[in-house]
Amino acid sequence: MLNRFTAGLALACFAFAMCCAAQEEKVDLDMVSKIRYEGFRNSKIMEIASGLMDGIGPRLTGSPNVKRANEWTRDKLTEFGLVNAHLESWSPFGRGWSNEYVNVRMLSPDVATLIAYPRPWSPGTNGVVQAAVVRVEIHLTPQSEMARDMAKYKGKLAGKIVLYGDDPEIKLPVEPLADRLDDKALAGINLYTIPSERNEQRIRELQRRGRLQRTLAKFFADEQALAVVEHSRGSIGGGTVYVDGGAYKVGQTVGLPWIIMAVEQWNRIARLVKQKKEVQLELNVKNTFHDDAMTQYDTIAEIPGTDKKDELVMLGAHLDSWQSGTGATDNGAGSVVMMEAVRILKALGIKPRRTIRIGLWTGEEQGLLGSQWYVAQHFGSRPPSKDPDRQGDPSVTRRENGPMTIKPEQAKVSVYFNVDNGSGKIRGVFLQENAAVQPIFESWMKPFYDLGMKTLAMRNTGGTDHLSFDAVGIPGFQFIQDPLDYDTRTHHSNMDVYDRLQADDLKQMAVIVATFVYNAAIRDQMFPRKPIEKELPPPPRDEEEQAAPAPPMGPGL
Repeated sequence: MLNRFTAGLALACFAFAMCCAAQEEKVDLDMVSKIRYEGFRNSKIMEIASGLMDGIGPRLTGSPNVKRANEWTRDKLTEFGLVNAHLESWSPFGRGWSNEYVNVRMLSPDVATLIAYPRPWSPGTNGVVQAAVVRVEIHLTPQSEMARDMAKYKGKLAGKIVLYGDDPEIKLPVEPLADRLDDKALAGINLYTIPSERNEQRIRELQRRGRLQRTLAKFFADEQALAVVEHSRGSIGGGTVYVDGGAYKVGQTVGLPWIIMAVEQWNRIARLVKQKKEVQLELNVKNTFHDDAMTQYDTIAEIPGTDKKDELVMLGAHLDSWQSGTGATDNGAGSVVMMEAVRILKALGIKPRRTIRIGLWTGEEQGLLGSQWYVAQHFGSRPPSKDPDRQGDPSVTRRENGPMTIKPEQAKVSVYFNVDNGSGKIRGVFLQENAAVQPIFESWMKPFYDLGMKTLAMRNTGGTDHLSFDAVGIPGFQFIQDPLDYDTRTHHSNMDVYDRLQADDLKQMAVIVATFVYNAAIRDQMFPRKPIEKELPPPPRDEEEQAAPAPPMGPGL
């Protein structure tokens, strides 16, 4: 009796194991080996990176450089053997802008060359200007206090260089400037936090502060100040200058030069002014506005499919950057990883069942504009925004605008993969609350345990172009990456340059992305989908907005 029971149990366990094996996601390990060999032994990723970062440089949306990058990536993808490589237009954007020259010096009480960059979409000085510095302290909140502060400086700023900002505190760095995710950090990422129905308080606060900053900038321009000098954000300093922001829309650009300075040098000037010493600065900034930039472009190219060629597997990253560096880790890294991934697949001569399509997006730094417009044109969108600050912007991710309208092409996209968190190697995937994809990715990750990829996090992650696809019901995923020095040194800073790229990390990323894209392209089934998020009612205006009229439109800083 016992023997028959044991035999029966063994037979049942065997049958269960066979059933599980039949259901387990298939992985072509031979192809994984080929992808690893091509990606690690014959990599072209640093060559691609130098061509983009060194050869073209910063790629602010609306600048001549970003159009050069569009054309260069299109031609490079054609060179790799992809087909249908083209630039796909989107609009409206706004004004273009580029910086050609900047020199900032202190003339008295000492002569010193200062580290400084113009804020994007601010005008130049129209030659060399010299003027005394006046310190201005205006608090943006509450709005009533801001009005009182501005009144104190009325009639006192004409012909002056305004030193603006709170006193920054520079701290001795006690944490490493670069870091990798250990087991404890990965376990923390894996913890799911139940989301609230509406978690937009931070976004609303940023919008409100943006309106107040526009009022402030208009005040400086109306008072005929020569320029504004603001210190870089952050408390580490060390010559790192974070330069972003600026209003690009027609009619909103700032009316006077706006300079961001290294925090230590700004502090020196502030101390001298506080000691009642006259500080003279010399500024020479040449910026150019490009009023033909209303139309911008995404770069698109494909590896054609076979029996399922009308279905798509997509991968992408944003091509645009900020101005002070060369946009290496944000997001040249993501762009070259995706380009190298498709180069690897073409070099191996794969014949995918589904068509593989790469998209390199512009306008990401201004609100995922390029990827949102692409999704709106092809897959679905929500009604236009009634918010005056967002008029003319795409509405794919704006749930408060109304219900999503789906286009037929949406049903043909299986999955979208994105990279946009610096140069650090891939450690896992954010699942965007799509539980059905977990067993798929678990199987796909196993060949990369030796490369440190072991983590799947059910949570959402934000701020990257995968959100445009996720919002319209297409499974869209961003990879978990080692942070390295992304947040401490390179993100939106003058230090975001080729030398901060980590070659071995980029190779690892490209190999993993190429494998995931290949697996998705040959899979029998499309990727499982989760429901499209429902629309939300517009958020209530806060008490301060209701009590005061909206400030005039000016530069968004």
